[in-house]
Amino acid sequence: MFLMKQRDASGEPLGKISCTSEIQAAFILTPFVTFFTGLIILFIFRLIWRVFRKWQNIKGTGIILELFSLGSIGHNPLRRLYFYGLFRDRIEMLLSAQTFVGKALVILVFVLSIGSLIIYFINSTDPVRSCSSYQDKTIPVDLIFNAFFSFYFGLRFLAADDKIKFWLEMNSIVDVFTIPQTFMSYYLKSNWLGLRFLRALRLLELPQILQILQVIKTSNSVKFSKLMAIVLSSWFTAAGFIHLVENSGDPWLKGRNSQNISYFESIYLVVVTTSTVGFGDVVAKTFLGRTFIMFFTLGSLILFAIYVPEMVELFANTRNYTRSYDVVKGKKYIVVCGNITVDSVTAFLRNFLRHKSGEINTEIVFLGESPPSLELETIFKCNLAYTTFICGSALKWEDLKRVAVESAEACLIIANPLCSDSHAEDTSNVMRVLCIKNYYPKTRVIIQILQSHNKVYLPRIPSWNWSTGDNIICFAELKLGFIAQGCLVPGLCTLLTSLFVEQNKKIIPKQPWEKHFLNGLKNKVLTQRLSDDFAGMSFPEVSRLCFVKMNLMLIAIEHKSVVHSGYCGLILNPPAQVRLRKNTLGFFIAESSKEVKRASFYCLSCHSDVTTPELIAKCGCRNRSRQHLTGTGKMVMKSNLKDISSTPAMQHPVSKGHSNIISWSSLATRTFLCDVDQDSEQLDSSGMFHWCKATPLDKKRTDKSKHEFRNHIVACVFGDTHSALMGLQNFVMPLRASNYTRRELKDIVFIGSLDYMQREWRFLRNFPQIYVMPGSALYTADLHVANIEYCSMCAILSPPSKPSSSQTLVDTETIMATLNIRSLRIGSCAHATSDRVATDLNENYGKTKYRRIPVLTELKNPSNIHFIEQLGGLEGSLKETNLHLSTSFSTGTVFSGNFLDSLLATAFYNYHVLELLQMLVTGGICSQLEQHLNKDKLSELPDSCTTFFSGRSRCKLGLLSLDQTILSAIKPRETFGQLFCGTLDNLGILCVGLYRLIEEEEWNPENKRGVCQFGNSLTQAQQPELPYSL
Repeated sequence: MFLMKQRDASGEPLGKISCTSEIQAAFILTPFVTFFTGLIILFIFRLIWRVFRKWQNIKGTGIILELFSLGSIGHNPLRRLYFYGLFRDRIEMLLSAQTFVGKALVILVFVLSIGSLIIYFINSTDPVRSCSSYQDKTIPVDLIFNAFFSFYFGLRFLAADDKIKFWLEMNSIVDVFTIPQTFMSYYLKSNWLGLRFLRALRLLELPQILQILQVIKTSNSVKFSKLMAIVLSSWFTAAGFIHLVENSGDPWLKGRNSQNISYFESIYLVVVTTSTVGFGDVVAKTFLGRTFIMFFTLGSLILFAIYVPEMVELFANTRNYTRSYDVVKGKKYIVVCGNITVDSVTAFLRNFLRHKSGEINTEIVFLGESPPSLELETIFKCNLAYTTFICGSALKWEDLKRVAVESAEACLIIANPLCSDSHAEDTSNVMRVLCIKNYYPKTRVIIQILQSHNKVYLPRIPSWNWSTGDNIICFAELKLGFIAQGCLVPGLCTLLTSLFVEQNKKIIPKQPWEKHFLNGLKNKVLTQRLSDDFAGMSFPEVSRLCFVKMNLMLIAIEHKSVVHSGYCGLILNPPAQVRLRKNTLGFFIAESSKEVKRASFYCLSCHSDVTTPELIAKCGCRNRSRQHLTGTGKMVMKSNLKDISSTPAMQHPVSKGHSNIISWSSLATRTFLCDVDQDSEQLDSSGMFHWCKATPLDKKRTDKSKHEFRNHIVACVFGDTHSALMGLQNFVMPLRASNYTRRELKDIVFIGSLDYMQREWRFLRNFPQIYVMPGSALYTADLHVANIEYCSMCAILSPPSKPSSSQTLVDTETIMATLNIRSLRIGSCAHATSDRVATDLNENYGKTKYRRIPVLTELKNPSNIHFIEQLGGLEGSLKETNLHLSTSFSTGTVFSGNFLDSLLATAFYNYHVLELLQMLVTGGICSQLEQHLNKDKLSELPDSCTTFFSGRSRCKLGLLSLDQTILSAIKPRETFGQLFCGTLDNLGILCVGLYRLIEEEEWNPENKRGVCQFGNSLTQAQQPELPYSL
């Protein structure tokens, strides 16, 4: 960098002359005079221009137009203005580097600036008090460079719209303080260092030049280049100033306190000062130098505080999160992408790890589109044994290659249920699936979808395959399906939700009902291949045997149809005509997988006399082949019935009163409950739902008057013209399932904005008995128009998410509507209905003057349950901020869909459980049926709706009273075990839980009921209980 210079006979460098103080002052003052003179001229010109414009506005024509009208100025001034504007546009195009010539010009200016800086480095080796003559070959070269800079400065000046703003820009200041010195040296025939060190500020343009040359392309490289440009330009500029003032000394002392210091030593001093070390071997001695060092030290601290942590984070992220995942042979892993946030990752890990607690052998690779926050990074470090984070996007093949998605067990896509634009969220996730499937078609994909109408795009992907485990978890479909089932059967949404909720908090129950409810939370839906000894037996026989001998509740099986060759589907509580085959998959409600394994170990020879479930284990005769006769199974069942009936604990007399059970009934039971002429009913093309001709929304507003609604369902909807669609068809479909007769259908009345309901109506217009009442649930008058005092259930649906809404305030409308509806006191005599169960639920209101309207409230944020508990908590009941431990949840009056996040892990481990849930909640829709069902095409009558596997024959959930219904003949029924066996043997009905009073009558004047799941067979059936039946 430093050149050897020739010296004369006296030993002085050749071409060097003494530089007087007057010459130095000329070189220093010239840039300042130029800068301030130009700035003053620009201000004066702007002031004059504004005065002329103001004068022009006052006088009309103005002096400017008069000047243009003179012949000396030109005959066509507008033409001159046009060409001037065109010239400015061309210059702006060159300076913006959008053309090849423009890019070359910008790069050339930067290269020449670096060349001028290098010349300064060379000249800095000479003493500062000496000047260079034109015998120095570097001076003409620098003069040429600065002449080009003057030309470039003039182009920029002409192209600038605001001249004053341009004059104060960084590059303009550099040019103004360096170019005049060159012309001054030409005039004085000598050159001095002066302020030429300011050329180092041109290094700030290094990132732009590297981007133009396409040397850097990633965001991290751009950030790093900007950081290095700032540091280097600051160091070189500060070192130049120190080198100048320390070698020249303070002006008022005429250089008496100067010291000889090289430019390299100046850089050393600056770097040491920046690092706050300060060795003391090189120090500033002048007043100007020390003052500069003080301010520069403060600036260095700020520079460190801003940029050094960013650089450390930059290098750390580059090292940790941009690498590729190392695939280890034999090690399983999954890829999780989509909405990777603290909340979503925490929920996913909690649900994923609880399925295989203590034996996790599947690693989780999170693919996030941005580096993790400190909180998220802490979560990954706490779960370092089985989590890895890689920064990338599932929309890019190179990132999919980095995580080796082709070797993964599955790719799980998490959606953001609280986003403000659910359609955009769904479409982005669908694009992720498309990219993954195109990259490797055999990848198993499980995706969360917010809106049900966006599901149709996924099966249209050529490589989408339901049979290999590809699955869709639709939040709107499941969430609204749960609420719909809760409207049909009180407390049912709580019963189903508790099967998928993991509760680890230790609670000491104070009341008997609390004990039963908390025990029910331990149960979950599990699958297990049944023992081959069950082959040839009917489902009721096997279900009864599992309940009596193993304390397991078998509710469904996977059955291969004989009629439909190759079709394998789920059947809930099939009738006795269906015989089990070998290797049949059973669906159980139990506490652990260890318990359900008993169903695969069961042996008729070894375990027929076993009375303790824990003793049923794998026996030594499992490899023998035996013939399984139906008669043998029946004999065992009769023997077991005798045993359970003779149990001492079952000899207690049943209490008087009404008892309600939720049951899954067989085909025979279903048909005689309500005989209706099916030919007069219209179903859709699949035979799954009731159908009617499309009706305009205007007619649905006037078809029924206020006093005609009885025993109906009221749905309160919050939305406006700009709100995202909730998908209300998912709420209506379970309520219009074809396994309910037309006479059993309840009117559905929506209360909400007419503009919003108009957008939803195109999905609802083919369902019968749907009505819309414009208004709001926040106004009592609108509620009375819907005859809410006679409704069987009022569902308050949470509104669509809004941008930047607080997590605490997302449920404001639903909570206020709940407060409004619960404040209504309706006379108990006003409720008239033919529904037997509803009558049982409300008969005790005759003892009180008023009753409350049954309400089911949806909460988006489960922590907001304390607002609901404040309204309806009971003395001595469960009072917790956890929604699933609250009294409102246990009584079936509150629902939150946050537990749906757990279904992602459930679908990965066992997609059969997800299919069972979809069948229970949605009215019978499952993945097998979705392959053939097109919801957009409806016909008046199906081709066939009499097959066993679809249409009218499928099971339904309900509450059946123990008195004055088909269950009244079941004897004995002192305990839940006797009730279960009696209803299953005689009616083919499965009793899966109890809906019992949560307090004694004196402490529970409103007769609130809580959900108790299947538990011990010796559980007492107390007064007055309602069994959940299937």
